[in-house]
Amino acid sequence: MKYRCGYVSVVGRANAGKSTLINRVVGEKVAIVSNKPQTTRNNILGIKTGEDYQLILVDTPGIHISKNHLDRFMNKSVRTALVGVDLIVYLIDGSKFTDEDEKHYIEKLKSGEIPVITVLTKSDKSLKSDFKADFIISSLSGDNIENLIEKMIEFLPEYSEKKPIYDEDYYTDKNLKFLVAENIREVALKILQKEIPHGIAVEIIRFEEKESLTIIEADIICEKFSHKGIIIGKGGKTLKVIGQQARNECEKLIGNKILLKLFVKVEEDWRNKPNQLSSFGYNDKN
Repeated sequence: MKYRCGYVSVVGRANAGKSTLINRVVGEKVAIVSNKPQTTRNNILGIKTGEDYQLILVDTPGIHISKNHLDRFMNKSVRTALVGVDLIVYLIDGSKFTDEDEKHYIEKLKSGEIPVITVLTKSDKSLKSDFKADFIISSLSGDNIENLIEKMIEFLPEYSEKKPIYDEDYYTDKNLKFLVAENIREVALKILQKEIPHGIAVEIIRFEEKESLTIIEADIICEKFSHKGIIIGKGGKTLKVIGQQARNECEKLIGNKILLKLFVKVEEDWRNKPNQLSSFGYNDKN
């Protein structure tokens, strides 16, 4: 029996569709999705296991210019994700014009030792990019996804026996606390939209699993006192909506009823404080 198993790094600019693609391939919600740039902040593994393969996808933050410690951590995460993988899949947002800087970056990746597949995303929209990619896909509709999966598997190392890296029932390397925090952050980003800048984080304060109920307490971290009022909303209305929607998402994830309590905490300029980054799960070593 021939068995293939290995790592594929999914790279691209912010909002190119990396998290959406990985969720589609894995068939589970591994990474949060938002129309705000740089939503993904950590390298997250999405694991798809078949009878004769295990495909491990590394979701990376979007490539962008560093402005603070968090940005530098995110860019470092991208560089780390390009080391020791078997294949790089570079996503290009097909709904936008592809500029020369991005084309140059892709050529630089291709000049390295790791093979690169280029993928034009969002074929369900009006395509504006003139880039000649290896694949054109839509992660929302599923268009051409199976063909892309087959091609990725071809680049994985081959073994004469079944040798998966992760247990076959795993679909990510992250624990429940991390996934819960990310689900809360995703809901908050969607509800707040343009009212709050990107600088919010979620810290799980209490996570207690009982037989018929999981008790979760979490802080939504913002950078300014003016943001705290916006997140809470008049009479606590906005925070209540965030809590209701986040609870529904987390109950799907955990498979149990949840008692969710959310609080809002101000940590001024936390994205520039390495100690704060570490406490929120961003282990910046720069």
